[in-house]
Amino acid sequence: MNLLKLRRRPEPAVALSDRDRRLVWRLCALLLDYPSVKALEFIGELADAAGELPSSVRVHLEPIIEHLRSGAPIALAQEYVETFDMRRRASLHLSYYAYGDTRKRGMALLRFKHAYRHAGMELGDEELPDFLPVLLEFAATVDPVGGERLLGEHVPVLELLRLSLSDSGSPYSGVLAAVTATLPPVTTADRRRIAELAAQGPPEEEVGLEPFAMDPLSFTGAEGRR
Repeated sequence: MNLLKLRRRPEPAVALSDRDRRLVWRLCALLLDYPSVKALEFIGELADAAGELPSSVRVHLEPIIEHLRSGAPIALAQEYVETFDMRRRASLHLSYYAYGDTRKRGMALLRFKHAYRHAGMELGDEELPDFLPVLLEFAATVDPVGGERLLGEHVPVLELLRLSLSDSGSPYSGVLAAVTATLPPVTTADRRRIAELAAQGPPEEEVGLEPFAMDPLSFTGAEGRR
């Protein structure tokens, strides 16, 4: 990745309504989730919902929707694991980029957890609170204001993830482009932070995540994501 020439992220040609922004978040939450056979059964419905969005945002989602619609389930599952679980710079856990598996990450996870609880969301035990699909679902269906605030605080991470996926040619890069299109433009400070995160990489100290290492979360009543 050329840190001196960070590519400008795609911007929507028209302003999105609150309803469209929440729809984008909901669709992206589902598209970034593990492509189980059951999840893939709903791709047609996701395509129909994406068709309701302005073309400036819809164009980012169409490639991954078609990819998931036409791919073999086993191949799609393997691709997902290789994309998000095997590459440190493509993790869907937002606090991992800055803190890795260190003690400081535990405090960052608590911020997510407290935001969810403040909005009255009951937490289960399926996923860490900084998992991007969980945050997107929270923003779309529970607390748009609080969810957007958390997303906005992690614009450098979201942009770094978009760049990483784009550089690897992943069709998932369009999902991140759609997410960032719902947020304020990248600032000069954001660009400096993106360069720092890209240069340093996640710390590797594997301690200090209790109680999160054994107590991940998701929406109560939702199916396990992995």
